[in-house]
Amino acid sequence: MPALIDLILAGQRVDNHFPWPRAVVAPKIWSFAVDQLVEGHWGLLGLWGEPGVVHMALLDENASEIGVVSLVCPDGRYPSVGRLHPPALRLERAAADLFGLLPQGAPDTRRWLDHGQWGLSYPLGTQQTSSPTASPYHFLPAEGEGLHQIPVGPVHAGIIEPGHFRFTASGETVVRLEERLGYTHKGIEGLMAGSDIDRAARLAARTSGDSTVAYSLAFARAVEAALGVEIPPRARWLRALMAEMERLANHLGDIGAICNDASFSLMHAHCGVLRERVLRASDAAFGHRLMRDCIVPGGVASFLSDEGATAVRYLLAEIRQRFPKLIDLYDNTASLQDRTVATGRLKAELARQYRAGGFVGRASGRDFDARRGLAYPPYDELAFDVPLLQEGDVNARVWIRIHEVKQSLSLIEQILGKLPGGPIRVDLAPTDGPHEGMALVEGFRGDILAWLRIGRGGLVERCHLRDPSWFQWPLLEAAIEGNIVADFPLCNKSFNCSYSGHDL
Repeated sequence: MPALIDLILAGQRVDNHFPWPRAVVAPKIWSFAVDQLVEGHWGLLGLWGEPGVVHMALLDENASEIGVVSLVCPDGRYPSVGRLHPPALRLERAAADLFGLLPQGAPDTRRWLDHGQWGLSYPLGTQQTSSPTASPYHFLPAEGEGLHQIPVGPVHAGIIEPGHFRFTASGETVVRLEERLGYTHKGIEGLMAGSDIDRAARLAARTSGDSTVAYSLAFARAVEAALGVEIPPRARWLRALMAEMERLANHLGDIGAICNDASFSLMHAHCGVLRERVLRASDAAFGHRLMRDCIVPGGVASFLSDEGATAVRYLLAEIRQRFPKLIDLYDNTASLQDRTVATGRLKAELARQYRAGGFVGRASGRDFDARRGLAYPPYDELAFDVPLLQEGDVNARVWIRIHEVKQSLSLIEQILGKLPGGPIRVDLAPTDGPHEGMALVEGFRGDILAWLRIGRGGLVERCHLRDPSWFQWPLLEAAIEGNIVADFPLCNKSFNCSYSGHDL
């Protein structure tokens, strides 16, 4: 088997500042790449399109190599990747909605982002009709005696975003779950086209509100790779500090919320207090509770003061004093363990096939973390462990978060101890373009991909952002099968997939 970089170099290499191997390939090489995905040699990082071209990002975990292959499809058609490799199916459906790219041979030709409001009333692979009425969306059938369907959503109680869940059940046991998402499509990638870099960066930061730091980091690193920009050392370390603060806040919130869905509200209350402490420390350190727009292309926009650093150190001390007691409470509450242990089990082979990131993948034995696997700075100078479990149930996903909280506390302490001085931002030089850039960073849910092309005048011609939830939502469907309906909220929260990040 040739190395990923050799395959891509066999194509027509794109001559720009792209940080990874990137080439326009012949259909034969495209098909070979799909074969490698099917056989498990490579992983699919993303699939996206633009008029007349489909792109696919690939990961060779053994060699820690990433590359992009592009296939020109002047008639708007290309061989379906999802026909042989199911993780690509929803990505193909989204590319069809957004750019009219039709995957030939795809087993699922239903629309994904378009909910009948765009005037695209034709099924994938056929010609558009003049009918303004969209055909009804057909959920996949399930046959068997005594089965019944339970529609849930898209509007839910509380303030969560909309998503439709269609359960097929035998009594209380779930036989099939099918999701229909896309209700929070915001057109971010369309809004980015033609924007200057600063405006595009603000849009990227709003892709998924709980991952605003991670998206800002991915976008900024992609811009810097495209333009060949080296940011100041202090900026790199401040970015890592923000990323770990964001991870810490989200993991603490998730641990409490999972317990709350198991009717153990005490954990929810205590974890909520700790999460609030993280948000207040983030505000003291960087001027915003979620640190939104604090990471920008060229560096960071917020300078960490001595008072801000002191607030973060007080935070570390408080969490280290209080968190172990909460872990003991979780681990020694029998009624809680009854709900989380062996519930919503995700098989390791599915986690590998879908290259599930973050706590979803690591709870099911997939040993990948972009901070370690790609060792982007300053993580190449930091000591940390990547926790790994094999059970793949709700309990394992809780424990991965617990272990990662401890690792983030250590990383934050290391960053504060090694934080260099100096400037925090450099100006971006004008570019003649086009230049392409890509970055893969580790958010709290898993790896986030950002790919972009900057044209003349420094305007963004095309940007694609891929949330880890694209590969996690389908796995939730698999994990809930065989569980009772009442356990779905618990399983769902243990995955905590993003609606907004997934829907672009």
